Amino acid sequence: MATSCYIYRCSAKPDMYIYLAEEDGFDKIDEGLRKKLGQLSFAMSLELDNNSKLAKEDPQKVIDNLNNQGFHLQMPSDTSVEELMARISLARSQPEESP
Repeated sequence: MATSCYIYRCSAKPDMYIYLAEEDGFDKIDEGLRKKLGQLSFAMSLELDNNSKLAKEDPQKVIDNLNNQGFHLQMPSDTSVEELMARISLARSQPEESP
């Protein structure tokens, strides 16, 4: 079964893209992360399945992230996606500070 996704280019870094499970579903992105992405511009939409070919990403990992958190972040090659996702997970597990 194919999974729809909507891909947006992030202005913060070249070759950084965010895949969303819903078109313009920016509310799924943590506010802290959202600010670090820069301006987002729509690049394309895709139907993904396990046999899809993606230039830099494992399609099953993208599908899993879309289903579990509503987005998948493709980082430029100098930072692994796993490293960034671990940072996001750690940040989400820590209580927010009150102003």
